[in-house]
Parts: sequence; C-alpha cells; structure tokens
Amino acid sequence: MLFATTQAQNPGRNKFITDSLQTYITRALTNWRIPGASVFIVKDNRIVLMRGYGIKEMGLNNKVDENTLFMIGSNTKAFTATAVAMAFLDKKLSLDDKVTRFLPDFKLENKAATELLTVRDLLCHRLGFQTFQGDFAFYNSNLTRSEIMTRLGQMKAVYPFRTKWGYTNSAFLTAGEIIPKVADQNWDIYLKEKIFAPLGMGNTLGLSVAMPKSINRTVPHTIADGRLIAIPYANIDNMAPAGSISSTASDMGKWVMALLNNGKVGAKQVLPNAAIQATRQPQDIVGENENGEFLLYGLGWIVQNYHGHKVIWHTGGVSGFVSSVTLVPDQNLGIVILTNTDQNNLIETLNWNVIDAYLNLPYRDYSGISLNEFKTYKAAELAADKKLRDSVLLNPRPALSTNNYEGKYNNPLYGNLTVEKGENNDLNIRFEHHPKMFARLQPLGGNRFYVTFSDPVFGKAIFPFNVQNGKVTGVRVKVADFVEEGAYEFKKI
Repeated sequence: MLFATTQAQNPGRNKFITDSLQTYITRALTNWRIPGASVFIVKDNRIVLMRGYGIKEMGLNNKVDENTLFMIGSNTKAFTATAVAMAFLDKKLSLDDKVTRFLPDFKLENKAATELLTVRDLLCHRLGFQTFQGDFAFYNSNLTRSEIMTRLGQMKAVYPFRTKWGYTNSAFLTAGEIIPKVADQNWDIYLKEKIFAPLGMGNTLGLSVAMPKSINRTVPHTIADGRLIAIPYANIDNMAPAGSISSTASDMGKWVMALLNNGKVGAKQVLPNAAIQATRQPQDIVGENENGEFLLYGLGWIVQNYHGHKVIWHTGGVSGFVSSVTLVPDQNLGIVILTNTDQNNLIETLNWNVIDAYLNLPYRDYSGISLNEFKTYKAAELAADKKLRDSVLLNPRPALSTNNYEGKYNNPLYGNLTVEKGENNDLNIRFEHHPKMFARLQPLGGNRFYVTFSDPVFGKAIFPFNVQNGKVTGVRVKVADFVEEGAYEFKKI
C-alpha cells in the first residue's frame, strides 16, 4: 500500500535518471574528491548507463571509461560464494559439509566449533569473531594463505560460535581454499573458467598482483592529512577469495545482468540459477538500519527489505578503492559503482537515489546528507590529530630513556615487531609481516607515543607502552578501523 501511495504522489520520478543523473554523479565526484569512477545501471534488461567519469590518476589527464579496471574489494565475496554453490550443484560438496572434510588440519580455537564448522558458516560470517578480527595480521601482509588459516585457529572468538554475525575475511579465504580440494583448480582459475569466461568478462582479473601490470587501470587514492594522494596497490592475494578481484563497469554489468536473469545470457543458461538463489537466502542477522529495516546476510550478499522490495547488495573496500553492487530483482534493476578512492560514500548514496527514482519515492539528497556527516567526522579527526601533533612539538620527554623501549616484541597472532631508535627522541617500528611498512613513534610524555604509519591506510594512533618496575614489558598496537577494529597486545621479548 505504501508503494502504491508514494507512486501516485511522485509521478515521473524516474526523470531523475534521464534528466539529472549525469549532473548528480559529476557533482558528487567533485564534492567527495573522487578522481575517477565507473557506473553501470541496467533496468528491465536494458542498459541505462555504462560509462566512466573522471581520471585514472590524480594529476594526469587519463580518462576513465567503461573498460577501466578498479579493484572491487569485498564484492569478490559474491563470486566466491557463487563458485562454491556451483561446486555444490556439481555434487562436489554440500554447503553443510564440515570444513574438516576438505581441510582436515583446519582448527578453530574452540574445539567444538572446529567439529561443527560448515562451509555455509564460512560464507555467512558466523564463526563468533568480531568484524575484521585478525585483519591487521593478514591484510596486505606477507603471510601465505596456509599461514593465515593456521593463525585463524589461534584467534580467540569474541562471541560464542554461531551466536553473532562478525565480518570475517579469513573465513572467505578458507572457503575459497576448499575449491582446489574438490575441483583440482585454484580459486582464481575456477572463477575464470566457470564465471568470467562464460559471461564474457574478459578484462576481469582474479588476483591483485595482475592489477599494476594492466594497461587500462585506475590508481588507488586516499585522503591523508586532508590531502588526496595516490597510494600503492594492495597485494591481498593471500586473502584472494575475500577481496582480490579487479573489474570494470562493463564486465560487472555482465555479472549483474546474468544474476538478474537467473543465470541466463540471452537464452543460454550460463550460471546455475540454483547457485544464485542459494547465495540470496538469509543466513544471519547483521543488524538494523536507521529506518528500522533489518539487514540480513546471505552467502556473500547483504539482503534487505526496502519499502516492500528485496534488495541484495554488497560494498567492497581495499586500499584506495571502494565499490558497490546492488540488485533489486523484482524491479529487474542492477547498479554497479566503482571508485578509485577509499574515502567516499557515493557508492551507497547513489544506489539509493537510483532505487528511489525507480520506486517513485520522494527525492532525498543522500550524497549531500552523507557528505555533511563525513566532513564533520573528518574535521573532528583532523582537530584531534592537530592536538596530538601540537603536543609532540612541545618535545615532551618519555618516562624512560628511549633505549628502554627498543627491542623485539611478540604477539602470538601477528608475530614480531621491532622497535628501533629513530631521529631525536623518536622511535621506529618495523613489522615482521609487513616488511614494506614502518611506523614512526613520537613521544607524548609518559609511556605514550604518537604513531604515524608509512602506509596511510593503517592510519594514526597512540601506542601506550606497558611498564612494570621501571621496565618496559609490552606495547598496545592499534591500526585504523578500516583495517581492524580491535587492538593487539605485544609482549617484549
């Protein structure tokens, strides 16, 4: 009834698509400081929009087009879940098979959870971990997939098994590592042969190592100290099934159109419809949004009711990139948004404006509302950071001489880090499993240090050192929430 009423009250709302969309996107790119984006919209099997905007790299006049590559981050997960569901239909496994059937050495810290854990559990984030738990140790690190899965067994779950949803990238890695066990093909080869090639996704890359070698590619960007800067590509192939795919608006459009057509391309059944439907079945409760609508999780997808319509969507974030993929099946509507900066909310705000237009709902400037919130947050963040930097400029002396803090520290999950003398009273940290990264520590007085990571994605922080009887015994390490929300306690060796 609500839909019928709003439809009558807002005639011609889809003129937003034909008359205002281009202006909306170009203005949003400027306001959100996004160098480049690529957008695909399909409605009723007709491509409404497929084009690039802006530039591939800040400062260079190299324009984005519909075939320009972006890293899609966690939108990889729907591909992994679909591939596993296809293996299920090929009778190679069951989604309710125990993980230890395929990976007999796999263990969780909880013995009972190890024995009960199924493939389905891996694909819907219900292992009991906190969102992003373990990702500081795993993300963009030199750990192998096997080493990550071993460490996954060392992580102590925050919640009892299957009682609470917690987004776990390493679980999707584990699910992807089951594919070689049942299909005799690595995850990326399986996806290429079973999904990318049949759909004609000829530009799509399964592994992040291939992205810097590609010709028509965007460069990742972030905002650091209020400035938009280009940053190095993340190499996350050790977590590939969770987020390593790079793709284009054109290729992702083929994926979305096939999903909306129950796996068909024209008259040909390319993807099994049963596999697609399996990924859309709600498995767990994510939470509730500001409108009181429940967000559920399927297998690699968020599932949501929106004004009586089922919306299936996911976002993806990786160093310098964020993206979104959205399906409204009963409206035959699909939206793909790819961007080359990791600090924008256009990927979600544009979605809802497009959906509202097709549902004839009243116009809301989602981008403007979100941008105001973002600016307020960033202003507070910069002000807090300025206070810390001002404190550093006062040259406060640490409680102990700096050589007391130097040495090697260990965390059972992460491994080792080394604190070394830097310039003046500064210290530097080197990380065993992030050899290209270091952190600069500047005294704040007492045993607290202001920390700046060389990789801006890992953020800034305050590291407090633990001291007992005049001796340094450990340090508490915290990285940006974008990587991991929790902290790590390192003990001095």
